[in-house]
Amino acid sequence: MASPLVTTDWLQENLDNERLVLIDASMATVIGKEPIIYDQPVWIPGSYQIDLEGTLCNTESSQIHAFPTEEQFTQEVCRLGITPESLVVLYDNQGIYSAPRAWWILRSMGLEQVFVLDGGLPLWLDEGRETVSAPVQGAASAGSMAGRLGRERVRDSAFVLQHLDDEQVAVIDARSRARFLAQAPEPRPGVRGGHIPNSLNLPFTEVLDGYRFKPDSELAAMFKQLAPNLQPGNGQQLVFSCGSGITACIILLAAELAGYNQLSLYDGSWADWGSDESLPVA
Repeated sequence: MASPLVTTDWLQENLDNERLVLIDASMATVIGKEPIIYDQPVWIPGSYQIDLEGTLCNTESSQIHAFPTEEQFTQEVCRLGITPESLVVLYDNQGIYSAPRAWWILRSMGLEQVFVLDGGLPLWLDEGRETVSAPVQGAASAGSMAGRLGRERVRDSAFVLQHLDDEQVAVIDARSRARFLAQAPEPRPGVRGGHIPNSLNLPFTEVLDGYRFKPDSELAAMFKQLAPNLQPGNGQQLVFSCGSGITACIILLAAELAGYNQLSLYDGSWADWGSDESLPVA
């Protein structure tokens, strides 16, 4: 499959595929949009569940949401029965919110056959498809994949600071315009208002149409308008940031859908940059 997205029709047809590993990557806290609240939690049949703030987060890091260690990742994918031959499909209960974060973690750790369900659980429910009342607790057999982090896919403040004036590197911020312009307070104490100098603003809600991503052609036009000098295939690097590294992955995935391929995540994002008084703020 060429696209990093799969449709609900495709998933329905492949629920019995022996290679499929279906994962709910929902998060308890939703920032930047009105959350969808469920009376009772439900899952797509055959779903496992992962914890992006626990088992897939390096809780020993000073960052709020830090990439997991290679050891954490390996332990989790083995629990889920994932092998290099698996077809991993991720979704969340907001439509598109935290599943792209899990997608980028798996991709960055070396798994290539990993996809996001476009529309997630809300679209699945709207279409009247079957659900279950509990996730699968553990795979029948352990997985066999060892995570190896691709260092070029995850950046830190030192890299961003070094390339502030580099025309070959663009930092794109997924926060709202009000937060980007320091017109609205940051939700985390001790974090300054504003944005990384020379960074661009593309609120994550703007790449979505309801529960789903906008069409690839619309996303391509959006990125071209945002940064006319950055063209797919020209070797420029796009570094994505947000509040703490979650919604940045939404616009990172949107950039891949738009045809860009030199992509990385500033994992600490504004929570890291904005709380460090030694770093410049615009």
